[in-house]
Amino acid sequence: MKIDILTLFPKMFDGFLSESIIKRAIEKKAVEINIIDFREFSHLNHNQVDDTPYGGGSGMVLRPEPLVEAIEACKTEDAKVILMCPQGTPYKESVAKKLKDYKHIILVCGHYEGFDERIRDYVDDEISIGDYVLTGGELPAMVITDSVVRLLPGVIKEDSYESDSFTKNLLDYPTYTKPADFRGKKVPEVLLSGNHQEIQKWREEEALKNTKKRRPDLLGE
Repeated sequence: MKIDILTLFPKMFDGFLSESIIKRAIEKKAVEINIIDFREFSHLNHNQVDDTPYGGGSGMVLRPEPLVEAIEACKTEDAKVILMCPQGTPYKESVAKKLKDYKHIILVCGHYEGFDERIRDYVDDEISIGDYVLTGGELPAMVITDSVVRLLPGVIKEDSYESDSFTKNLLDYPTYTKPADFRGKKVPEVLLSGNHQEIQKWREEEALKNTKKRRPDLLGE
């Protein structure tokens, strides 16, 4: 998979790309991630990419030329162009699983007060990671990249995410490790039994209980 991220702040991705699972996925060539500064596509002095909004108002708005030209410069026949936007489709695990099947994803990070409405004509989808506003689309782009890359073949073991939260619209079951007794709080006996059938049954029941308690809305989906 190839992921291109269009941003005004490429250095924000330095740590993200050089640590943990994302770093290993890049080294394994499971994914190619390119950070593209769309300021380089500006035709104005000092690489200006924003301007005041028509009709008045506070803040600066991203001009269409640099963003659209950046999209066109890296777009391929297989590319899906996604705009990071608080007005977009709420991001879920089910969306991540669909995105992992694309060969090429382009993530567009907005900034400032917003972007020229005409930019929407050059994207395929808009995604929001929550009902709140951030200073820019860089963090959402990292969230989407992380959640998609971990699902790619060979990045992590498949059974590591098959029972993750939101699989089958359920939260994950509780997990424990050593010691078996921590300050009087003991690991459930079934997990120490060695009976894998009973352990699986317990995990399924606990996942359902966990979902009913913390996210009952998921059970209605």
